[in-house]
Amino acid sequence: MTELPRPASKPANPNFSSGPCAKRPGWTVQALAGTPVGRSHRAKIGKARLEEVITRTRAVLGIPDDYRIGIVPASDTGAVEMALWSLLGERGVDMMAWESFGEGWVTDVTKQLKLADVRVFRAPYGELPDLAQVDCDRDVVFTWNGTTGGARIPNGDWIKPDRKGLTICDATSAVFAMAMPWDKLDVVTWSWQKVLGGEGGHGMLVLSPRAVERLTTYKPAWPLPKIFRLTSGGKLAEGIFKGETINTPSMIAVEDQIDALKWAEQVGGLKALIARSEANLAAVQAWLDQSDWAENLAKDAKVRSCTSICLAIKAPFFAKLSDDDKAAAAKKIVSLLDKEGVAYDIGAYRDAPPGLRIWGGATVETADIQALLPWLDWAFAQVKAEFEPKVQ
Repeated sequence: MTELPRPASKPANPNFSSGPCAKRPGWTVQALAGTPVGRSHRAKIGKARLEEVITRTRAVLGIPDDYRIGIVPASDTGAVEMALWSLLGERGVDMMAWESFGEGWVTDVTKQLKLADVRVFRAPYGELPDLAQVDCDRDVVFTWNGTTGGARIPNGDWIKPDRKGLTICDATSAVFAMAMPWDKLDVVTWSWQKVLGGEGGHGMLVLSPRAVERLTTYKPAWPLPKIFRLTSGGKLAEGIFKGETINTPSMIAVEDQIDALKWAEQVGGLKALIARSEANLAAVQAWLDQSDWAENLAKDAKVRSCTSICLAIKAPFFAKLSDDDKAAAAKKIVSLLDKEGVAYDIGAYRDAPPGLRIWGGATVETADIQALLPWLDWAFAQVKAEFEPKVQ
């Protein structure tokens, strides 16, 4: 076969990782120059910075005034587990899982909390379970966007407005890139290192009035570690939602999040952030529609993620390879692009089908996505030359 020529240009920013994600365009370490390092997060200046994150987050995302917003430890994982341990057990639970993180929450509920009345609705990577089967009079736990599977929930129409249960949504790779129906969501969590490209270690927890009511009227049967406690003496720990964090936050990470939120405001707010992410998906999908070797792992266009864009390899020879060779071929593509300084960290998640995963969140420039695409063809051509003879 004729070797494809090396593309002439490279992405200006080769960071396409799905977390931590690319910093906002133009970011430099000077953005952190005003950080109150060496100061207590409990001092007036520290509390003010933390409260600023909450205030700006509410404004950018359009979170209702009567919803609480808290900064919590341990990234999105900490926020989700805080919600699961604090809220579940009052009624039966419906769980949805179509990729690895959703499966993780199923494990927590069934094997750690060991709840008896649990229904699990599953789907393969790239697909969604049948949302019509979910009973919103039970508690419901789900991811909005499957970070490792590339499929997202298209809307909240399936959630009853007069539901009796709580909807607990892990939205870590969705917020700031997708419209969230806040009136349909009772608990929403995410981490800073996703769509706005913040630093790791901190999570966000949003509670509706219905979730607050559950917290203050229901006591779980199991003990809660200090790091999970959202109430004291049967009352909500209001300080958590005013910048008084449970544990010590990094003020450098806080400053970086403020910078990211200011950038979000400057580019046009949520509408602009969503448009940036959708433009990235459109660019990748236009290329996929013409590709003879790659396709979107999510076959249904209505559920394709605009942040974690997952690519499957459809070339005929690839299907004939052994599972080990499939994994090796996909890793070789990733390695070639990394070595060229074209794309970093774009391998499919370890439990997902062999392929690629390109982050298309709002901090990624569409021009960089477009510059990457010819390199994908180039890298695949090298891999095809090496692996195709194995099945001929």
